[in-house]
Amino acid sequence: MDFNEDNILNEIKFYKNKNEILFIGIAGGTASGKTSVANELIKNLNQEKVTLVNLDSYYIDLSHLDLEERKKFNFDHPDSVDWNLVYQNLYNLFKLKEAYKPVYSFSLYNRTQEFEVLEPAKIVILEGLFALYKKELRSLMDLKIFVSAPDDIRLIRRIKRDVSERGRDIDSIIEQYLNFVRPMYIEYIKPTKNYADIIIQNEKSFKSALNLLIALVKDHHNKYVKNTK
Repeated sequence: MDFNEDNILNEIKFYKNKNEILFIGIAGGTASGKTSVANELIKNLNQEKVTLVNLDSYYIDLSHLDLEERKKFNFDHPDSVDWNLVYQNLYNLFKLKEAYKPVYSFSLYNRTQEFEVLEPAKIVILEGLFALYKKELRSLMDLKIFVSAPDDIRLIRRIKRDVSERGRDIDSIIEQYLNFVRPMYIEYIKPTKNYADIIIQNEKSFKSALNLLIALVKDHHNKYVKNTK
């Protein structure tokens, strides 16, 4: 099929409804705990098959730039995401087919040549900075979640994570935070908090909100299951 944006969004909506897919969006600022919330949700829905589509894997291909140029790229702007590929993968998943997610290298600031197979499931979670940014995707979501934490806590978490897991030095982390992360959060990400059905405060722990979230997801999922019987 022709994967222009209007066509594929219509197809995504069609197959989402036809196959009764529960679609959840989890957004929030850098190091707010989005991925942790998604992973805990999946772990506690152990009787249900869940597919996680994390937007960190869908940054546009920057192979045409050298490493130093890629380091200066603004990954905190919504245009840094390859939305066409996100749509194609959601289309396949909602059609109950496999999808192929790029494997991203944070040390290379670019995609690798490898892909991860995403298996179709009746519950699909879209997680990332811009999970609630696109109006067209929000309109398809059964549950929209924003994970929030104070700016200073998120910065400390980001420094710890990027040093230990991504091979970054503190100076480059702070420079990126001041030039891109903070201003882009204020302009593009924080406003999407207004679209959330649930806001999880994650200053220290989100465990108190997790049980409520699990119950809500199960309730939504059970409604779909009943409708298919």
